[in-house]
Amino acid sequence: MIPRVLTVAGSDSGGGAGIQADLKTMLALGVHGMSVITAVTAQNSLGVQGAWELPVEAVRAQYRSVVDDIGVQAVKTGMLASAELVGAVAELIGGTDAPAVIDPVGVSKHGDSLLASSALESVRTKLLPVATVATPNLDEVAQLTGVHVESEEQLRQAAAAVLEYGPRWVLIKGGHLPGDAVDLLTDGSAEHWLRAPRHDNRHTHGTGCTLASAIASGLAKGLAVPEAVTAAKEYVTGAIEAGFALGGGIGPVDHGWRFRAGA
Repeated sequence: MIPRVLTVAGSDSGGGAGIQADLKTMLALGVHGMSVITAVTAQNSLGVQGAWELPVEAVRAQYRSVVDDIGVQAVKTGMLASAELVGAVAELIGGTDAPAVIDPVGVSKHGDSLLASSALESVRTKLLPVATVATPNLDEVAQLTGVHVESEEQLRQAAAAVLEYGPRWVLIKGGHLPGDAVDLLTDGSAEHWLRAPRHDNRHTHGTGCTLASAIASGLAKGLAVPEAVTAAKEYVTGAIEAGFALGGGIGPVDHGWRFRAGA
């Protein structure tokens, strides 16, 4: 049977991030993607013009509908918006026998807030403890832990701070640092440094969603965490390189870059 991956996230009407990016990534990587929509956004290449979260009952009903009938081999989370939604989703994931990739989305690529400040404590104490892999970027690390990373050497400090909240593994994404795009994956013991050349392309909308979904896809296929993250890093690096203009602002990464490259 084709591996099945469930994304629990918000809808991006522009198609570059959120549920839309997740499902495109899953298709590109050969798994069956399913979705629980947590919020609807009015969003394009220029930013987020509006966001409306769904009731907890609707989120819970979507999740149970998929998991109880179809089943999942991995779960991935994105925009959860409120403390109530974070708590409900954490409870659902905690009761599901599948690895979970937690992308603690705080702000959009354009700087728009996608998580209420009142929800941060719920992310720390309820969501991160159920994560197989947590994938914060440097802004989210600062938001969650107060650790501000300005150099590659500080990635270890950031990872240690996030691991204190209970995820089995953490991937600290160092894409905001100068130089090569370097990330640190660690469980507090083993360390895996992932490096890739930095591509001079401003069209990077959806990078975090895409990476987390690619990791979940690898885990659903039975890969160990380091192998799943390494494969996801390779995929998202190609998607960033092939990112294209869309609208008048920041365009998306190209989820279908391998198809277009004939790979």
